[in-house]
Amino acid sequence: MKSSRSRSRSKSNRNRSHQGNQGGNVVNRVFDSSGPEGKVRGTPQQIIEKYNQLARDAQLSNDRVAAENFQQHAEHYTRMLAEAQREIDARREEQDRQNRERQAERDRERAERQERDAAQAAEQPAAAPAQPEPVPEEAESNLVETPESQPQPKPKPKRAPRRKPRPKPEAADQAQPSGGDAPEAAE
Repeated sequence: MKSSRSRSRSKSNRNRSHQGNQGGNVVNRVFDSSGPEGKVRGTPQQIIEKYNQLARDAQLSNDRVAAENFQQHAEHYTRMLAEAQREIDARREEQDRQNRERQAERDRERAERQERDAAQAAEQPAAAPAQPEPVPEEAESNLVETPESQPQPKPKPKRAPRRKPRPKPEAADQAQPSGGDAPEAAE
């Protein structure tokens, strides 16, 4: 039977191995840090801030040893965070490089396709429009004429609706009452 001492040692080793550089997102991952004042839990940035605050408190209470200890703990997480950030930046640069290469390849393929299309267009006679090939007469006899195949008459343009003619000025003079208000037309 194993002693409890060896069991606890192996358990702590397992936990430590899971928290190592696993390839996970270290920046957002939550850590349990066992410092001199007990456990500190949080993301690396939160742990750094907590240890820096504990170091300031220790300096204010004139405990230089504890202040140095807290600063070293904060420095450890600062290095771990900086390394994770370098890895993230390196991965991002690699992805950017791959994206640029893919875009350059697509641009090359597009240019080649345009050149091929231009060469094919130059090979075909550009002056003569494409004429449909004449159909042999025996092939025509098997065709059935449909209303769609008949030439459609052109529709007549629509005419504007007719309006009533305006009354002539003479008729307008006769229609007005002969009062003194209307000016008379000059002759």
